[in-house]
Amino acid sequence: MVSCSGVIEMAMIATATEMQNNFGRYVNAVMKGDTVVVTRNGKEVGRFLPKGATESFLTDSLIGVLSGSYDLEQEKDARLRSKYACFD
Repeated sequence: MVSCSGVIEMAMIATATEMQNNFGRYVNAVMKGDTVVVTRNGKEVGRFLPKGATESFLTDSLIGVLSGSYDLEQEKDARLRSKYACFD
């Protein structure tokens, strides 16, 4: 797994049953900085992340969503005007 900073992160994959039966093993892996991807019936259902990676994971997923600079008040005003245009 590669993060936006280009650093390769370790990721383990475990089924839900395997995670349940060997929870201590996965806690130790996360404490070492690994990410554990939990699957059920072959589909990802969750991730077990190191504490410091939580913030980074959330912000990394939002990088590039907004481009340019925005004035929050102007954007809210424009959105409300378009939503309630029939009341003007």
